[in-house]
Order: sequence, then structure tokens, then C-alpha cells
Amino acid sequence: MFKISVIDTRAQRRLVLEGKLIAPWTGELESAWRSAREQLQGRKLVIDLTNVTVIGPDGEKTLFELMRNGAEFSCGSVLAKYVLKQLARKCRSKPESVFETPKSNY
Repeated sequence: MFKISVIDTRAQRRLVLEGKLIAPWTGELESAWRSAREQLQGRKLVIDLTNVTVIGPDGEKTLFELMRNGAEFSCGSVLAKYVLKQLARKCRSKPESVFETPKSNY
């Protein structure tokens, strides 16, 4: 199971992902990302991976493409942090540059 919620504030639009980031749900994430980017109106877009329980190979590929296109991520789990750091190395960027500064509130 996989769920994407959109949380809008004045400063940002947050895509909150929950569940397993595997095929066929990766296509849903790509679609939600494109749609969210079109409607930012000057806000920052953040992909929140805090509640993602599994990241499959297709999920890694999707996150890599989003990262290459400038995505920012927020996460709390060891799994998500590890995967993002590995992907950041592939992108030849500093791993810290793809993480949003953690905040207690959305």
C-alpha cells in the first residue's frame, strides 16, 4: 500500500509519502511531483519520506531522478537517510544538500 498526501503552507508544499515505495507506485510519485511543481507559486517543494517503510529498486530510481531534478527531501528513518545518501553520491552532490532542515511542525 502507498499513499501520497499534499500539505500546503505559505512557505512550502510537502508531499508526504507513506508505505512502500515500489512499482507501480513510483509512477504515482512522479505524477504527483510534476503536478506539485507546476503549482508552487514561489514555495519550496519537499518530499517527506518519514513514513516510507520500504524503498524498492524502482523507488530508488525514481528518487534518483527527482534528486537530479532538484528535489529536497525530509526523512527520519535510517533506511530513507541511507538510501538518500547513496543516491546523493551518485548525483555527485553533497549528501547534506538534498535534505531539508528538520522542523518539528509542517
